[in-house]
Amino acid sequence: MNERQRESTGFLLKQRAFLKVFLITEIEQGRSYGLQLRDILLSHFQAYGFKPHHSEIYHSLHELTEAGILRKREELEEGAKYKKLSIYTIEDKEKAEAYKKLVKADLDRCQGLINKALSHNYA
Repeated sequence: MNERQRESTGFLLKQRAFLKVFLITEIEQGRSYGLQLRDILLSHFQAYGFKPHHSEIYHSLHELTEAGILRKREELEEGAKYKKLSIYTIEDKEKAEAYKKLVKADLDRCQGLINKALSHNYA
């Protein structure tokens, strides 16, 4: 992912970039298969009323894989004959960190916008 792909629109962060940074962190912490990642994201955001769609999570994982940040492999689920699990690992730690830094800059900018809106309209 190059810088041009993460240029800011000047408003809030796009959902997919938001999801990608959480996915990278969860995979770095050893949570590695698709359904597990989906369940963790849903539990993280449930209190805020945000339920990322299954398809958005998988599109994010696929884009991270295509960008060379993640690697995907398939394994049979333990005890199952036919059910395959998609296992994700970090392919390139430097690319993962670079992406997280780009998103951090956007998050800081978004936080500033939200803080400005709160202080201006609700002070």
